Amino acid sequence: MDLQVKNQTFLICGVTSGFGKATAEALLNEGANIIGVARSEDNLMAMKVSYGKQFSPMQGDITQSATINRVLELASERKISGALINAGGPPALGFAETQLENWDEAYQKLLRWKVEITQKLIPIFKQQNYGRMVYIESSSVKQPIENLVLSTSLRLAVVGMVKTVSQEISGKNINFNIIAPGSHATPAIERLIKKKSELGGISYEEAKTAWINNIPAKQLGNPNHLGSLAAWLLSPLSEFVTGQVYALEGGAVKSTL
Repeated sequence: MDLQVKNQTFLICGVTSGFGKATAEALLNEGANIIGVARSEDNLMAMKVSYGKQFSPMQGDITQSATINRVLELASERKISGALINAGGPPALGFAETQLENWDEAYQKLLRWKVEITQKLIPIFKQQNYGRMVYIESSSVKQPIENLVLSTSLRLAVVGMVKTVSQEISGKNINFNIIAPGSHATPAIERLIKKKSELGGISYEEAKTAWINNIPAKQLGNPNHLGSLAAWLLSPLSEFVTGQVYALEGGAVKSTL
Protein backbone atom coordinates (compact mmCIF):
# COMPACT_ATOMS: atom_id res chain seq x y z
CA MET A 1 0.00 0.00 0.00
CA ASP A 2 1.25 3.47 -0.90
CA LEU A 3 0.73 5.67 2.17
CA GLN A 4 1.43 8.81 0.10
CA VAL A 5 4.07 10.02 2.55
CA LYS A 6 7.14 10.04 0.32
CA ASN A 7 9.33 13.08 1.07
CA GLN A 8 7.02 14.20 3.88
CA THR A 9 8.59 14.88 7.29
CA PHE A 10 7.37 13.43 10.59
CA LEU A 11 8.36 13.95 14.21
CA ILE A 12 8.74 10.65 16.08
CA CYS A 13 9.21 10.71 19.86
CA GLY A 14 10.91 7.74 21.50
CA VAL A 15 12.27 6.81 18.10
CA THR A 16 14.96 4.28 19.04
CA SER A 17 12.87 1.50 20.58
CA GLY A 18 9.44 -0.08 20.82
CA PHE A 19 6.51 1.57 19.08
CA GLY A 20 8.44 4.70 18.19
CA LYS A 21 11.07 2.78 16.27
CA ALA A 22 8.47 0.56 14.60
CA THR A 23 6.49 3.59 13.40
CA ALA A 24 9.59 5.41 12.20
CA GLU A 25 10.75 2.39 10.20
CA ALA A 26 7.32 1.98 8.61
CA LEU A 27 7.41 5.60 7.47
CA LEU A 28 11.05 5.49 6.39
CA ASN A 29 10.34 2.45 4.26
CA GLU A 30 7.62 4.49 2.53
CA GLY A 31 10.16 7.19 1.64
CA ALA A 32 9.32 9.64 4.41
CA ASN A 33 11.80 11.75 6.38
CA ILE A 34 12.01 11.52 10.16
CA ILE A 35 12.99 13.91 12.92
CA GLY A 36 13.69 11.35 15.63
CA VAL A 37 13.91 12.18 19.33
CA ALA A 38 15.35 9.87 21.99
CA ARG A 39 17.61 9.99 25.03
CA SER A 40 20.24 7.54 23.74
CA GLU A 41 22.71 9.24 21.43
CA ASP A 42 24.30 5.92 20.43
CA ASN A 43 20.98 4.46 19.30
CA LEU A 44 20.14 7.64 17.41
CA MET A 45 23.46 7.52 15.58
CA ALA A 46 22.86 3.88 14.67
CA MET A 47 19.58 4.86 12.99
CA LYS A 48 21.31 7.76 11.26
CA VAL A 49 23.85 5.35 9.79
CA SER A 50 21.06 3.07 8.57
CA TYR A 51 18.83 5.75 7.00
CA GLY A 52 21.18 8.61 6.13
CA LYS A 53 19.56 11.84 4.96
CA GLN A 54 16.09 10.52 5.67
CA PHE A 55 16.76 10.57 9.40
CA SER A 56 17.52 13.66 11.52
CA PRO A 57 18.44 12.71 15.11
CA MET A 58 17.84 14.85 18.17
CA GLN A 59 19.09 13.68 21.57
CA GLY A 60 17.06 14.68 24.60
CA ASP A 61 14.23 13.95 27.00
CA ILE A 62 11.04 14.84 25.13
CA THR A 63 9.14 15.23 28.42
CA GLN A 64 11.21 18.35 29.17
CA SER A 65 10.34 21.81 27.84
CA ALA A 66 13.91 22.48 26.70
CA THR A 67 13.85 19.46 24.39
CA ILE A 68 10.38 20.29 23.10
CA ASN A 69 11.55 23.80 22.19
CA ARG A 70 14.59 22.44 20.35
CA VAL A 71 12.41 19.99 18.45
CA LEU A 72 9.90 22.65 17.47
CA GLU A 73 12.67 24.97 16.31
CA LEU A 74 13.88 22.25 13.93
CA ALA A 75 10.35 21.35 12.89
CA SER A 76 9.54 24.98 12.07
CA GLU A 77 12.34 24.98 9.50
CA ARG A 78 10.56 22.22 7.58
CA LYS A 79 7.00 21.37 6.67
CA ILE A 80 6.18 18.73 9.26
CA SER A 81 3.21 16.55 8.30
CA GLY A 82 2.62 14.74 11.56
CA ALA A 83 3.93 13.67 14.95
CA LEU A 84 3.97 10.48 16.99
CA ILE A 85 3.61 11.47 20.65
CA ASN A 86 5.26 8.66 22.54
CA ALA A 87 7.47 8.18 25.60
CA GLY A 88 8.02 5.79 28.47
CA GLY A 89 5.66 5.66 31.42
CA PRO A 90 5.87 5.69 35.22
CA PRO A 91 6.83 2.65 37.34
CA ALA A 92 4.43 -0.24 37.76
CA LEU A 93 2.76 0.28 41.14
CA GLY A 94 -0.47 -0.55 42.88
CA PHE A 95 -2.35 2.36 44.46
CA ALA A 96 -1.25 1.45 48.00
CA GLU A 97 2.40 1.51 46.91
CA THR A 98 2.25 5.05 45.54
CA GLN A 99 3.37 8.27 47.18
CA LEU A 100 2.26 11.76 46.14
CA GLU A 101 5.67 12.23 44.55
CA ASN A 102 4.89 9.32 42.21
CA TRP A 103 1.73 11.10 41.05
CA ASP A 104 3.59 14.34 40.44
CA GLU A 105 6.19 12.51 38.34
CA ALA A 106 3.49 10.61 36.45
CA TYR A 107 1.77 13.91 35.60
CA GLN A 108 5.03 15.16 34.07
CA LYS A 109 5.82 11.92 32.21
CA LEU A 110 2.35 11.19 30.87
CA LEU A 111 0.33 14.39 30.57
CA ARG A 112 2.06 17.74 30.98
CA TRP A 113 4.57 17.42 28.15
CA LYS A 114 1.88 16.14 25.79
CA VAL A 115 -0.23 19.21 26.50
CA GLU A 116 2.79 21.43 25.85
CA ILE A 117 3.88 19.84 22.59
CA THR A 118 0.29 19.68 21.33
CA GLN A 119 -0.19 23.38 22.07
CA LYS A 120 2.99 24.21 20.16
CA LEU A 121 2.32 21.97 17.14
CA ILE A 122 -1.26 23.08 16.52
CA PRO A 123 -0.30 26.58 15.24
CA ILE A 124 2.15 24.99 12.79
CA PHE A 125 -0.52 22.64 11.48
CA LYS A 126 -3.12 25.42 11.29
CA GLN A 127 -0.78 27.58 9.23
CA GLN A 128 -0.31 24.82 6.66
CA ASN A 129 -3.93 23.56 6.88
CA TYR A 130 -2.73 20.03 7.50
CA GLY A 131 -1.44 17.83 10.28
CA ARG A 132 -1.64 14.44 11.93
CA MET A 133 -1.00 13.63 15.61
CA VAL A 134 -0.98 10.10 16.99
CA TYR A 135 -0.59 9.43 20.70
CA ILE A 136 0.67 6.08 22.01
CA GLU A 137 -1.10 5.33 25.28
CA SER A 138 -2.27 1.97 26.72
CA SER A 139 -5.20 -0.42 26.59
CA SER A 140 -5.60 0.40 30.28
CA VAL A 141 -7.66 3.41 29.14
CA LYS A 142 -10.26 0.83 28.08
CA GLN A 143 -9.82 -1.55 31.02
CA PRO A 144 -7.50 -1.08 34.03
CA ILE A 145 -4.42 -3.30 34.28
CA GLU A 146 -3.05 -4.45 37.62
CA ASN A 147 -0.15 -2.44 39.08
CA LEU A 148 -0.64 0.36 36.57
CA VAL A 149 -2.69 2.87 38.55
CA LEU A 150 -0.38 5.78 37.66
CA SER A 151 -0.35 4.97 33.96
CA THR A 152 -4.09 4.32 33.77
CA SER A 153 -5.09 7.50 35.58
CA LEU A 154 -2.91 9.93 33.65
CA ARG A 155 -3.40 8.26 30.27
CA LEU A 156 -7.16 8.63 30.73
CA ALA A 157 -6.50 12.35 31.10
CA VAL A 158 -4.64 12.30 27.78
CA VAL A 159 -7.63 10.62 26.14
CA GLY A 160 -9.89 13.37 27.49
CA MET A 161 -7.57 16.04 26.13
CA VAL A 162 -7.23 14.46 22.69
CA LYS A 163 -10.99 13.84 22.35
CA THR A 164 -11.69 17.48 23.23
CA VAL A 165 -8.99 18.92 20.95
CA SER A 166 -10.21 16.78 18.03
CA GLN A 167 -13.59 18.50 18.36
CA GLU A 168 -12.19 22.00 18.78
CA ILE A 169 -9.76 21.69 15.84
CA SER A 170 -12.15 20.13 13.34
CA GLY A 171 -12.71 20.71 9.65
CA LYS A 172 -9.11 21.83 9.09
CA ASN A 173 -7.56 18.53 7.91
CA ILE A 174 -5.79 18.27 11.28
CA ASN A 175 -6.47 14.93 12.93
CA PHE A 176 -5.79 13.59 16.43
CA ASN A 177 -5.94 9.88 17.26
CA ILE A 178 -4.81 7.49 19.97
CA ILE A 179 -3.40 3.97 19.82
CA ALA A 180 -3.95 2.01 23.03
CA PRO A 181 -1.64 -1.03 22.90
CA GLY A 182 -2.02 -4.04 25.12
CA SER A 183 0.74 -6.57 25.72
CA HIS A 184 3.32 -6.24 22.97
CA ALA A 185 6.87 -7.59 22.84
CA THR A 186 8.46 -4.40 24.19
CA PRO A 187 10.68 -3.51 27.17
CA ALA A 188 7.64 -2.04 28.96
CA ILE A 189 5.87 -5.41 29.05
CA GLU A 190 9.08 -7.11 30.14
CA ARG A 191 9.11 -4.85 33.20
CA LEU A 192 5.50 -5.72 34.05
CA ILE A 193 6.16 -9.45 33.72
CA LYS A 194 9.22 -9.09 35.95
CA LYS A 195 7.12 -7.35 38.62
CA LYS A 196 4.49 -10.09 38.37
CA SER A 197 7.18 -12.73 38.91
CA GLU A 198 8.52 -10.87 41.96
CA LEU A 199 5.09 -10.40 43.52
CA GLY A 200 4.09 -14.00 42.83
CA GLY A 201 7.38 -15.56 43.87
CA ILE A 202 7.70 -17.35 40.52
CA SER A 203 10.28 -17.33 37.74
CA TYR A 204 10.20 -14.78 34.93
CA GLU A 205 9.37 -17.52 32.40
CA GLU A 206 6.48 -18.80 34.54
CA ALA A 207 5.15 -15.27 34.87
CA LYS A 208 5.49 -14.71 31.12
CA THR A 209 3.63 -17.93 30.32
CA ALA A 210 0.82 -16.98 32.72
CA TRP A 211 0.70 -13.48 31.20
CA ILE A 212 0.36 -14.78 27.65
CA ASN A 213 -2.25 -17.34 28.69
CA ASN A 214 -4.42 -14.46 29.91
CA ILE A 215 -4.45 -12.96 26.41
CA PRO A 216 -7.20 -14.50 24.24
CA ALA A 217 -4.87 -14.35 21.21
CA LYS A 218 -2.31 -16.40 23.20
CA GLN A 219 0.62 -14.30 22.04
CA LEU A 220 2.30 -10.95 22.56
CA GLY A 221 1.64 -8.29 19.96
CA ASN A 222 4.19 -7.43 17.29
CA PRO A 223 5.33 -3.78 17.62
CA ASN A 224 5.96 -3.61 13.87
CA HIS A 225 2.31 -4.31 13.15
CA LEU A 226 1.26 -1.51 15.48
CA GLY A 227 3.79 0.71 13.72
CA SER A 228 2.00 0.05 10.44
CA LEU A 229 -1.26 1.32 11.92
CA ALA A 230 0.45 4.39 13.36
CA ALA A 231 2.04 5.13 9.98
CA TRP A 232 -1.39 4.90 8.31
CA LEU A 233 -2.92 7.24 10.90
CA LEU A 234 -0.09 9.69 10.24
CA SER A 235 -0.68 9.53 6.48
CA PRO A 236 -3.10 11.43 4.23
CA LEU A 237 -5.17 8.24 3.96
CA SER A 238 -6.55 8.83 7.47
CA GLU A 239 -8.35 12.02 6.42
CA PHE A 240 -11.73 10.75 7.73
CA VAL A 241 -10.46 9.56 11.13
CA THR A 242 -10.10 11.79 14.18
CA GLY A 243 -10.69 11.57 17.92
CA GLN A 244 -10.54 7.77 17.92
CA VAL A 245 -8.94 5.31 20.33
CA TYR A 246 -7.61 2.12 18.70
CA ALA A 247 -7.06 -0.68 21.21
CA LEU A 248 -4.62 -3.35 19.98
CA GLU A 249 -4.70 -5.85 22.80
CA GLY A 250 -5.29 -9.38 21.48
CA GLY A 251 -8.84 -9.51 22.83
CA ALA A 252 -7.83 -8.84 26.45
CA VAL A 253 -10.21 -5.88 26.86
CA LYS A 254 -13.64 -7.22 27.78
CA SER A 255 -15.46 -3.89 27.68
CA THR A 256 -18.12 -3.45 24.99
CA LEU A 257 -17.20 0.23 24.53
